[in-house]
Amino acid sequence: MVSGKTFEEIENTKEKENVKLIEAIFFVSGRFLKMAELVTLSDLNPMVISEALSKLKEKYEKTDSALEIVEKNGLWKMDVRSEYVNIINKLATGSVEFTNAEQETLAIIAFKQPMKQSVLIKIRGNKAYDHIKKFVDLNLIRKKKEGHTHELNLTEEFYDYFKVDLDNPLKKDVIFEDEINEGDEE
Repeated sequence: MVSGKTFEEIENTKEKENVKLIEAIFFVSGRFLKMAELVTLSDLNPMVISEALSKLKEKYEKTDSALEIVEKNGLWKMDVRSEYVNIINKLATGSVEFTNAEQETLAIIAFKQPMKQSVLIKIRGNKAYDHIKKFVDLNLIRKKKEGHTHELNLTEEFYDYFKVDLDNPLKKDVIFEDEINEGDEE
């Protein structure tokens, strides 16, 4: 016996289930995920996942949700919109996106920037290489070759990510690439 469902109805149902699956993965993970991780966790192909991500973003925008899907450098995460960050920070418990060690490394970079990577490694140890890679992948810091080491600086994304006020003293000596490019035009 043939079901009364059309091929289109079956496809729509499957698409909705894929969106729910990706949403559930984001809900539980609480961190940025690479496409490869999404593929492994969902057992879906990248094209289907990309479509589900678009639908999920659209869903949160249409419903005026407190949640949003954030994409940074090919990494995705479900997050709370900025206007709700303060209350969430008060309530948050359990695992955090950055380990204590990563937070300490990032704090040192933020405080001492611009700083040489070699100095940071002396302070924090070899594990800081992994921290730096993660921060660069998330576009929170910029790493520029300088001699035998790298110079580390915060990016504009750092301030957006952590909702740091633009007038924050951390930002006083930071020059962003946009400002440098504007200066070249004059």
